[in-house]
Amino acid sequence: MTPLPLSPHDAAARWRVLCAGVCALVLTLGLARFAYTPLLPIMRAQADLSLLAGGWLAAINYAGYMSGVLLATAVSDVERKFRLYRIGLLLAVVCTAGMGLTTHVALWAALRFVAGLSSAAGMLLGSALVLNWLVAHRQRPELGIHFSGLGLGIAVSGLAVVGMVGWLPWDEQWLALGLLGVVFFIPAWRWMPRPATLPTTASTAAASAPPPSGRWMKLQTLAYFCAGFGFAIGATFTVAIVEKLPLLAGRGSWAWVVVGLAATPSTFVWDRIAQEISVARALMLAYALQALSALLPLLSDGVALNLISAALFGGTFVGIVSLTLALVGRHFPANPSKAMARITLGYGVAQIAAPAMGGMIARATGSYADALAVTTVILAAGVVLLQLLIREERKTKA
Repeated sequence: MTPLPLSPHDAAARWRVLCAGVCALVLTLGLARFAYTPLLPIMRAQADLSLLAGGWLAAINYAGYMSGVLLATAVSDVERKFRLYRIGLLLAVVCTAGMGLTTHVALWAALRFVAGLSSAAGMLLGSALVLNWLVAHRQRPELGIHFSGLGLGIAVSGLAVVGMVGWLPWDEQWLALGLLGVVFFIPAWRWMPRPATLPTTASTAAASAPPPSGRWMKLQTLAYFCAGFGFAIGATFTVAIVEKLPLLAGRGSWAWVVVGLAATPSTFVWDRIAQEISVARALMLAYALQALSALLPLLSDGVALNLISAALFGGTFVGIVSLTLALVGRHFPANPSKAMARITLGYGVAQIAAPAMGGMIARATGSYADALAVTTVILAAGVVLLQLLIREERKTKA
């Protein structure tokens, strides 16, 4: 698509739409979904949250996200998607503040599930609405700025918890995060325009290409499962792992800040790497670096290596998601959303299983070491699967 030059008014509108999408991600993922990570060790210390319950709450949150993914993909009407997007914003604020209003594990589980639902609204519906505006105004359908909101949200939640530790208890921190969420709720609600109806053209229909082999899709789904496993362990337990280090006791939230700061520009970096070495090989590199991020805490309890581990995790997981979805969308141009939903289910199953497994291992052994070892092996298996995927592509072309 050749982009059209924007008038000053439309240029300002473009930035408002992009800002709305970023704020939606900060609210629904950074606060409603991922603030749980830096607050997990605090809740364990102050609210008697067990290791096992902490893992299950994370798994339930991912189950909510997957339910939101299924709901988002089942809805085709753009106006209904817009309404669901707004409902997701409201739920994000309510669920975040609600975590501080109870000490009942069952109620926490319900709130984490609904928070997962809301995060799908920001991630999938918000992305679709931003993309709709860009296409309707003949702009390049690029979402790098939008997805930077994911890393920014992680940094915001980490910095907020760092700022509140020592003078607010765990429940008041959740309430404060809910209040902070209102700051991002307002632009996410007001600046996201209603979707435009896009005409279907014959040229769009003609752009479809033969899909890759069934084996290619199986390999991609299995590889993405490995990525989901690595993401879930890192997103759930990074802060808790760093918190156990003597020099960082009580300061584990800084590791989450490092994750967010590394994740914020990562989509742009990985897009550039993919242009140089191909998307599949860039994915192999990202998987390998994330495996290294899981391995480093096993090799040393030093502060530097553990913070490098946090940076490697933050710098890879958003890139893996964006590159994988771009790769699948390119191979299924006729119906990319269906193919993306299919592999996202594999990613989501891993996100549900991994935290539950990590919690059980931590309860049995008293540490996260074995869970990190399993994660390293699974991510290494993902690298092998991607290499097999490259060979399958070559075979198909030949």
